[in-house]
Amino acid sequence: MKIQIPSTFFFLLLSTTLPTITTADNPFPPPSQDKDFIRTSCRTTLYPQTCFTSLSGYSYSVQQDPGRLARVAIGVTLYKSNHVAKYVANISRQADYSSSPRVAAAVHDCYSVFGDAVDEIRGSLRQMRRLGGSGEELRFQLSNVQTWMSAALTNEETCTDGFEDVPEGGVKTDVCGRAVKVKEVTSNALALINSFANTIQTP
Repeated sequence: MKIQIPSTFFFLLLSTTLPTITTADNPFPPPSQDKDFIRTSCRTTLYPQTCFTSLSGYSYSVQQDPGRLARVAIGVTLYKSNHVAKYVANISRQADYSSSPRVAAAVHDCYSVFGDAVDEIRGSLRQMRRLGGSGEELRFQLSNVQTWMSAALTNEETCTDGFEDVPEGGVKTDVCGRAVKVKEVTSNALALINSFANTIQTP
């Protein structure tokens, strides 16, 4: 699978969906309760510290809206997944694995499944930006997001699973270390989506 990763992608994403406003840029910094909301929401995730660290900078735009928080979490996940996909694509082209076919196979498979994960996360973000309606209709839309994010997480896990028979160190340590960090933010994003879905009232 060919992965196209525009160099300006995340900056455009930030400008349209994830505006980051720091205390230095903003004379009216976000109220502490906005960050408290993110901290409390992150406690429902498997990696609360990673969750808070990656999302607290967006407290000004999230405020105390679980839907916005879920959307921002997906956007952050997409950026990080794109970064790893690009990295794996580069090493798969540049490195010589002729003496280690197991490493070559693991890198190739990781490149493929991370491409799929990026597509699924991108679809999730697109759906989140188009949410509309209420009740069962909104739940149905979110179920698509949940399905895609779950599939993305599975693909990321497939990447690291592919290195099980590869000796420790070198490429394995590097790629798996990066992939694990992406799995954490993906898992967290999925948990925040689930939490948002649970707030929706149905007749």
